[in-house]
Amino acid sequence: MAGSTDLIPPFKKRHGADNQPMHPSENAAEGTTANAPVEGSARLIREYAAYLRVEKGLRPASCAAYTLDLEQFAEHLEKTDGLLLTALQADVSAFMQRLRANHVESRSIARKLSGLRGFYRWLLIDKKVAHDPTVNIETPASWKVLPKSLAESEVAAMLDRTGIAASHPEADALALRDHAILELLYAGGLRVGEICALREEDLHLDQARAQVRGKGDKERIVPLGEKAVAAIESYLQRGRPALAKARIQRALFLSKTGKALTRQWVWEMVRSAAPAGTKASPHKLRHSCATHMVEHGADLRSVQTLLGHADIATTQVYTHVAMEHLKQVHRLHHPRGKRRERPVEAVA
Repeated sequence: MAGSTDLIPPFKKRHGADNQPMHPSENAAEGTTANAPVEGSARLIREYAAYLRVEKGLRPASCAAYTLDLEQFAEHLEKTDGLLLTALQADVSAFMQRLRANHVESRSIARKLSGLRGFYRWLLIDKKVAHDPTVNIETPASWKVLPKSLAESEVAAMLDRTGIAASHPEADALALRDHAILELLYAGGLRVGEICALREEDLHLDQARAQVRGKGDKERIVPLGEKAVAAIESYLQRGRPALAKARIQRALFLSKTGKALTRQWVWEMVRSAAPAGTKASPHKLRHSCATHMVEHGADLRSVQTLLGHADIATTQVYTHVAMEHLKQVHRLHHPRGKRRERPVEAVA
């Protein structure tokens, strides 16, 4: 969320690490009445975060992101002595404009607006407000920049490289694990958090599928190809037992100390596994999975189900990516698609 950090400090400074208001004596210069609106906003944000965590089943990272967005909006309102409960459409519009002025990307602004809409829907349902100030706010073009994916040849080079290391007779547990993770990221289009949360009992390799828990703790079935199944089987047979070290650990993918992998570690592993000159990430592999499927004729509903998108509109971006690929193929291979045709040489 580049460019947006300057919106946070004034709100956060008056609260501790858990957003609890500081002791009045620490803020005596500002007066207790000035603190009341801030405390009210902080309390609402904490209640909403609890709602997201308990009732909506969102993961801690998602709850933290929504909390931060609300804190930024509350700080924005403070400048005019405004409150979250009394915010108007003009306040939301001004907040969006401020984000744009700070060079925040359209996708990030759209996500923040979505978070505000969810917050005010919750307030309406709870009858804490009588109107929703986000109703008539237009959503920014959230996919102005198309998602970046790797070429099929780049993915193949990465998987071939780790596959050779994993297929070696003396391959260690780490090589087997890394190759299984990469195959699973590309085969199923999994998010990095879903990889880390995957458990051994979630696998149904005899049916070539895995049960994945995504955003909002929603479960979906992800089909797996032969190569992904083979890589996971090798890891389970020759890799995971060595990493688990006879300890009970539910996570599927383990570190060399036998603990569940972190998201940051998976990001670093994918980066280091990429061929020279290729910038890769878990999310790029997810985009690559979807893009390559659409390019090969998969329908959007199937891709939506595979990726776990709640809204088909999120998946539709891959049609734009596929169209760019189609245009390129057309220019290269259609007799009249080339921008410059070579003149036919005269036969002597």
